[in-house]
Amino acid sequence: MRKTSFGVATAAILLSLAACSSGSDSASEDQRLLVATTVSPITSIASSIAGDRARIEGIVPEGTNSHTFEPTPQVAELLSNADLILVNGLKLEDPTIDLASNNKKDDTKIVEIGTIVLPESDYIYDFSFPEEEGKPNPHLWTDPGYAIEYAGVIRDQLSELDPRNATYYASNFTAFEEDAAALGEAVAADQLSVPAGNLKLLTYHDAYAYFALEYGWEVIGVVQPKSFSDPSPSDVARLIDQVVAEKIPTIFGSEVFPSVVLGEVGRVTGVRYEDSLRDDDLPGRPGDPEHSWLGLMKYNFQTMVSGLGGTPTQLDAITITRNTPDSAMYPQ
Repeated sequence: MRKTSFGVATAAILLSLAACSSGSDSASEDQRLLVATTVSPITSIASSIAGDRARIEGIVPEGTNSHTFEPTPQVAELLSNADLILVNGLKLEDPTIDLASNNKKDDTKIVEIGTIVLPESDYIYDFSFPEEEGKPNPHLWTDPGYAIEYAGVIRDQLSELDPRNATYYASNFTAFEEDAAALGEAVAADQLSVPAGNLKLLTYHDAYAYFALEYGWEVIGVVQPKSFSDPSPSDVARLIDQVVAEKIPTIFGSEVFPSVVLGEVGRVTGVRYEDSLRDDDLPGRPGDPEHSWLGLMKYNFQTMVSGLGGTPTQLDAITITRNTPDSAMYPQ
């Protein structure tokens, strides 16, 4: 019996080693482009365009404060092997850009997508991003129109590096463009169901400035100050007064940034506190259809419209599908 068990165990080990060797060989033989991305919405958009013709690997773990994220030394290896590095820019990922500049291959481009699509004249400085700090609000991807522009930049960059698959990337871009435009049309229709005067956002993190400007919403305040620390007692008192004066039905927190302060503001004012908005943490698990830019923004828009007294009928009707499976790597 012992001899048989030993033989089985030995065979299992040999098979395991063979599998590992085979996996390693196949990884080294993968001739597809390797694209390093930062925050998960960009990773998702890049994956939608790249499909199965490029490898997409994210850097910033989901649920992490991307504004204060410091890349680990292990990220340097990914950056040193990447054929293309996609970042948001607008001062969001400066430590990662520095690490990339010092480790990337000579011919690898660092593409700051947000900096490309947003003219400096359109920079928004606001509560969490005051102009004197020199860092504009970087959250363009919460506006479907800018998400489409992000996808266009990614399409162009992939096509430049991999012209044989340019038609494929263009086709995937068209599909993404249609989905994002449909999402924008749905939120524009559903916001009409919100009672007059209620399209006001008081949030924990200031992630909707460009969306609000495009769709005619008003961001009346945020809890998270520019230092990303807790607000002072005087700031909290002003927020309470503002909530009462503005008569908003819901204040919105973030599942990435749990806020005792917003919960207390809601309790004191009697206003509902909704703590589940997501800035760059995709719903579901990697591989799920809703674990995508489209799933992220559909959920956020549904939550916002409902919280402000509307009915997200058109948003509810949107079906999330993909032309190709999402095989991107999303750090958790």
